[in-house]
Amino acid sequence: MAITTCVFDAYGTLFDVAAAARQAAAEPGFERLRDSWAQVARDWRQKQLSYSWLRAVAGAHADFWEVTQDGLDWALEANGLGGEVALRQRLLDLYWELRAFPEVPAMLKTLKAGGLATAILSNGSPRMLEGAVSSAGIGDVLDDVLSVESVGVFKPARVVYDLVGQRFSCAPGEVLFVSSNGWDAAAGAGYGFFTAWVNRAGEPMDRLPWKPHRVLKDLTGIPKEAGL
Repeated sequence: MAITTCVFDAYGTLFDVAAAARQAAAEPGFERLRDSWAQVARDWRQKQLSYSWLRAVAGAHADFWEVTQDGLDWALEANGLGGEVALRQRLLDLYWELRAFPEVPAMLKTLKAGGLATAILSNGSPRMLEGAVSSAGIGDVLDDVLSVESVGVFKPARVVYDLVGQRFSCAPGEVLFVSSNGWDAAAGAGYGFFTAWVNRAGEPMDRLPWKPHRVLKDLTGIPKEAGL
């Protein structure tokens, strides 16, 4: 079945989630972060995801901004920075303006020029996603930005993946779903999407019942995977 629609996870896939900690560590006043920013970024991201899964299983949904703050608080405390109020606020401010990976704008333009529909499907809240898309300047090459807030549960719940077909009137097999999260790309494959895992860090494959169809180092090969 030919691909008609390309859908992307947002955080870690289109937007560099380590950028906030990296940038703050280079700014005056946050010298204590300079030796630990990479670990803070990893811990922040892992807890952000873990809390989304736990909330989904427990039926205790909160929007992704609350989950993001909770994850940061854990990460700062774990790295001996729990009392750094100004640092916490700076990291949260920077998260609203995350940078897109360098190849993102050209990749999305190629997809649009090829006649494909493009969208984001994210755990992020609508306001968070609006800020990130605006900061990255990619709104003109996206047909829609889909948030889990419309269904009240985080990925990988199947009802989240249902949003794509509802919006674009396409079959799962017509969708190329791209994520930097191995579990997300695997779950998308189990749903019926053709999936690509953008494995920038060279991580092992997640042990799940399904596997992504492609494993890529970055997003430059996405137009080829979409048949362009």
